[in-house]
Amino acid sequence: MRRLLLGLIFLPFCGLAQAEPVHGIAMHGEPALDAGYRSFPYVNPQVKKGGKINYGVVGTFDSLNPFVLKGMRTTARGIWDPEYGNLFYESLMTRSSDEPFSLYGLLAETVEMDADRTYIQFNLNPKAHWQDGKPVTPEDVIFSFNLLQEKGRPPYNRRMAVVDKLEKVGENSVRFTFNDKANRETPLMIAMSPILPKHATDVATFDQSSLAVPVASGPYKIKAIKPGEKITWERDPNYWGKDLPSKAGFDNYDEISVTYFLQDSTLFEAFKKGDIDVYPEGDSGHWARAYDFPAAQNGDVVKETFQPGLPSGMLGFVFNTRRSLFANEDVREALSLAFDFEWVNKNLYSSAFKRSQSFWQNSALGAYGNAADEREITLLGTAKDRIDPAILAGTYAMPVTDGSGADRKVLREAVNLLNKAGYAIKGGKMVDASGRQLAFEVMTQNEGQEKMAIAYQRALSLIGIAMSIRTVDDAQYQARSNSFDYDMIVKAYTSSLSPGAEQINRWGSSSRDAQGSFNYAGVADPDIDRMIDALVNARSAEDFRAAVRAYDRLLVAGHYVVPLYHVGEQWMARWKHVGRPEKTPLYGYQLPVWWDARAQ
Repeated sequence: MRRLLLGLIFLPFCGLAQAEPVHGIAMHGEPALDAGYRSFPYVNPQVKKGGKINYGVVGTFDSLNPFVLKGMRTTARGIWDPEYGNLFYESLMTRSSDEPFSLYGLLAETVEMDADRTYIQFNLNPKAHWQDGKPVTPEDVIFSFNLLQEKGRPPYNRRMAVVDKLEKVGENSVRFTFNDKANRETPLMIAMSPILPKHATDVATFDQSSLAVPVASGPYKIKAIKPGEKITWERDPNYWGKDLPSKAGFDNYDEISVTYFLQDSTLFEAFKKGDIDVYPEGDSGHWARAYDFPAAQNGDVVKETFQPGLPSGMLGFVFNTRRSLFANEDVREALSLAFDFEWVNKNLYSSAFKRSQSFWQNSALGAYGNAADEREITLLGTAKDRIDPAILAGTYAMPVTDGSGADRKVLREAVNLLNKAGYAIKGGKMVDASGRQLAFEVMTQNEGQEKMAIAYQRALSLIGIAMSIRTVDDAQYQARSNSFDYDMIVKAYTSSLSPGAEQINRWGSSSRDAQGSFNYAGVADPDIDRMIDALVNARSAEDFRAAVRAYDRLLVAGHYVVPLYHVGEQWMARWKHVGRPEKTPLYGYQLPVWWDARAQ
């Protein structure tokens, strides 16, 4: 079947070149599913809907708007949610979790796009309507993008910057024509943006945090709210999209609740009692030892391990390079060397983890284990001269200590780098030329992060560095994260097989000083910007792979993060009445396609 542009015709009503309408688009190549697909391959399309699911999270909420800065990290779960599903708001297209980056029709029934991706046209599904019964219109799409440009948070407020013209085309279509700032991923990012109802959105108060219930187009309505404590969702029987192939096997519960807890230990106790139905596990020691309660022993609670096909990602202590203390690359590398992963892995995690060496480890996109080829070297240009030859060769790795927590050889390497940066040990303290001790604070969010930080603190004290630890509550953590008010922070960077424009918000120069961006390290590097540009504009799989690897090498060479660990699998405990499909898609388990087996 023809899915991309094979020929042009002219629209009689506007004189613009028109591509063939298609059901789906992919970042590279074509979508795996043809126009006649009935469902995604990882769902159970025959599932009997009904019953309920109870989720639990640590934190609180004070907003129903995730698209503005004030509600960015304190919006009730489910509104716009990659884990539980977008229960409320919807986008023009939706992603398949079994492909690197392919989108299929949702609010838009079909799309039209030229081979150079200079524009994309969305032809809205005539059945699409808001929960109050009014149709979803091109005017809603235009309104949404203009509103988010004016009052939205990153990255939504920047998407119109690449649009030369946004216009209604015909009765039920909207076309985005791009300027020279756009790249080949731009149409997909536009397709994944939230669409809001023009008739039911208060523009004047949109950027304020609020628990006033808005109008949306999604499969669930808000049934009840206990501010900061619980939100309960009920399935909308009049949901317009329930028969779409991209929604088959989704939205299987009549009721979904999300309860908030102050601590993970309290959440786990609620799970043990059956008040919470699923518990994603992230602590290897807890996974090995905490499931000795009766329900787990008699089979009412099921422990499962899932194997996604994803790169490792990066969990680490992140240096805030906005602080002059961490502006020196040698200092950052020295502090990275001092973390004794072997001691931490053995004593805190029962040796369950592997050390992370790069951001796309365990994949063909990663620098670790893959030498830079000629394509990469050409792409890097003069930037290659600032990269450690071992990183270019794919052989660079964090040091392996003796596991004692005080490996003198490794600590000596760290001290030598600090000497190079102008520090020296005097009177048992690591001091600069003016006699000021090298000291900083790490901000942690929970007990698990605090344990890692204590081990790190102990190692650094051996070479005269004073690291303090501050564990803060969720509200303070989110506020300080948004404003970059920390010296060092613990963060996880997920890595997909289709990295793209989201990398700008993590590492691009334009996001360095943007409040609420994910550029926690404060990076502003023209070479990194070039690599991001190269990967989002790559046309072939070979060019894409070269760009991501080169990008990975620059991130590793910058020592912006003290690499910690990855496990390469997902752990989940669930009560046995929660059913799931047999197939695990490329991106791992997908909670939105699970169901309540008691409803069968």
